[in-house]
Amino acid sequence: MQAPLIVITNASNVAALNYEPYFVRLASWGFIVAGNEDRQAGSGESTSLTLDHVLKLNDKTDSVFYKKISQTNIGIMGFSQGGAGAIRAATEFENSSKYKTIFTGSAAYPFLAKNMGWEYDASKIKIPYFMTAGTGKTDDSGVEDIYQEFGGVCPLEALKDIYSTMDQDVTKIRARIKGAEHEDMLTLTDGYMTAWMLWQLKDDEEAGKVFVGDNAEILTNSNWQDVEKNI
Repeated sequence: MQAPLIVITNASNVAALNYEPYFVRLASWGFIVAGNEDRQAGSGESTSLTLDHVLKLNDKTDSVFYKKISQTNIGIMGFSQGGAGAIRAATEFENSSKYKTIFTGSAAYPFLAKNMGWEYDASKIKIPYFMTAGTGKTDDSGVEDIYQEFGGVCPLEALKDIYSTMDQDVTKIRARIKGAEHEDMLTLTDGYMTAWMLWQLKDDEEAGKVFVGDNAEILTNSNWQDVEKNI
């Protein structure tokens, strides 16, 4: 039986070894989880190479992953710099089309990403995308013009812009966690990130109830706000 794959793009100065408990927890839900030790992953290049490497293991008879990785159920996720890197990995490389879905937590917004050398084009995202951020000052500093001065790592106006830039026929959700600062995003998005991957990669209808329809759980969960979705 083949399992879906989730590839994780690292945040600034973080490596896969720092995420080990996170990888283990995701694996407990039936996912194969892959990462690398690149601490500056914003370009998406190391993530692209990681995907190629892991998929090659699927074809090696001496690999623990031999014939165990689904080729059609591959997700990507990242936080902060890793969010920008995940977007680039899903849009700018020869193997970008292999991804079925993407999740980001406080992805560096376009103004910041461009200045740091991680520029991405959200209009190129053609797979279901769940984008999240926190309402705290570290993510949204409240400046008047987020494209003239630093507005935090992932301000609300940037989420709105990314959402509107994407095609309307691509499944998309944007939402923010109430009271969350940038450093809280890994833990506070964990439940809904997992539900998103279960729905997208394992066709889990129960998990999909978090997101789908006028009665979606995310719309009534008091921990979340600024929700917009097209499903």
